[in-house]
This record gives sequence, structure tokens and C-alpha cells, in this order.
Amino acid sequence: MPKVGMEPVRRKALVDAALSVIGDRGSLTVTMSEIARRAGVSPALAHHYFGSKDRLLIETIRFLLRQLRDDSVKALKRADTPRTRLSAIIRVNFQADQFAPETIAAWLAFYAEAQRSEETRRFLVIYARRLRSNLLADLRRLCPADAAERIAEGAAAMIDGLYIRQSLRSVPVSIEASISLTEDYISSALAPHSKED
Repeated sequence: MPKVGMEPVRRKALVDAALSVIGDRGSLTVTMSEIARRAGVSPALAHHYFGSKDRLLIETIRFLLRQLRDDSVKALKRADTPRTRLSAIIRVNFQADQFAPETIAAWLAFYAEAQRSEETRRFLVIYARRLRSNLLADLRRLCPADAAERIAEGAAAMIDGLYIRQSLRSVPVSIEASISLTEDYISSALAPHSKED
């Protein structure tokens, strides 16, 4: 019988373990036993908390999205101009825990799974809409709406593209280089509009 009060701790350990195992494998072809072993619990306990591997994988993607959302909210609260808010969004997307090899591998595995799983696809659509919305909120204060839409799409594509490049590992792009490339793109795209920050 599970110890009282341990459920949140064990659920978090299982999500962390799922992220780690998926990252090592580079795909979702992992077993509940592998995840449970990495978390230091029995497969029966993992099934008790999540019911199935699919439910655990969905909770893992939810965890990634919650973490990204929470980090974005904190970063945006510290920024005081539209341009510094854009920089905060960029920095959060490339921070160390989001840009770690196992996290990138997990994101890519979830993107591949989205071709087969409507629920996974729905979560990734939420991520894409949230990123676009965060970018647009401040870009619209710096340039006309049509330009803001175009720049937001370009910046989101750069962020996702840099994740894919990082996953190749043969041509790694550092966190700072990824931030700089995305910042340069936004600055260049905003230059013709030259509104004040």
C-alpha cells in the first residue's frame, strides 16, 4: 500500500523518470517498467498512480507545458517594456532545463506521437498557440498587426527549428547562440517599424 502523502512525490519522480527514459531512448517506445525502475518504484505503483503508460506520457507533456508556462509568467512579470518582454519569452524557451538534451528529445518524441495521438497533438497545439500569443502581445505594441503576425510566426519557427538543430547533436547550438539568433531576427524584423520600446 502506498505511503500517505507520498503520491505527489512519487508522481513527480515518475514524470521525471519518463522524461529521462524518453530522452535517452529518443522515442516513446519505452515501457512502464523502465520508467518505474528509473524512478525507483515498482511498475505496479506506477500503474496505480497513472493507470497506463499513455496516461503517464500525457502527464509528462503536461508537466513540460506547465513548467514552460510558469517560467514564462515569472519572466514576463520582471520585464517592463514590450521589447524586454519579447526577450524574456525567448530566454525562457532556451533556458537550461528546456534546452537539455533529454528534454529536447522528449519534445521531439511528442511531436512524432502527435501524428498518431489526438490528445498529444492537442497539447502541442496549446504550446504553439501560447507561444504565438505571448509573442504577438508585445509585437503588436511595436509594429503594425500584419508585421507582428509575420514576426511572431518567424520567431516561433526559429525557436522550434533551433530545437530540432540541437537534437541532431552533431551541430549543437548553444543556449546563448540560440537566444542571439532569435533576438537578431526579431530586432532585424522590427527595425523598419522603429517604434519606441
